[in-house]
Amino acid sequence: MSKPTEEELDAALKMAAQMRDKKIDPFFIAKSLLSHNYRIKYLEEILHAADRYINRGMAEHEKTHLIRTIEKIKDEESFTANKERDSFGLE
Repeated sequence: MSKPTEEELDAALKMAAQMRDKKIDPFFIAKSLLSHNYRIKYLEEILHAADRYINRGMAEHEKTHLIRTIEKIKDEESFTANKERDSFGLE
């Protein structure tokens, strides 16, 4: 399956938002698409931080940035899932 174009994704997200707003989502497709689109932005941020960490000689400040990015994303995941979570201890 090919990746959707920006226009296709934009159209799908708009329709998903309409479905959610009108509460017409019996199989949770709109909810899933909106959630996954939201989450993938954070995962791309982790990928970018990990790439910088690995490709810049694994400097300590890059490692700290990577861990903080992961912490931020886990915090967001916990918030949206209404769950508590363990941390790495870098508050």
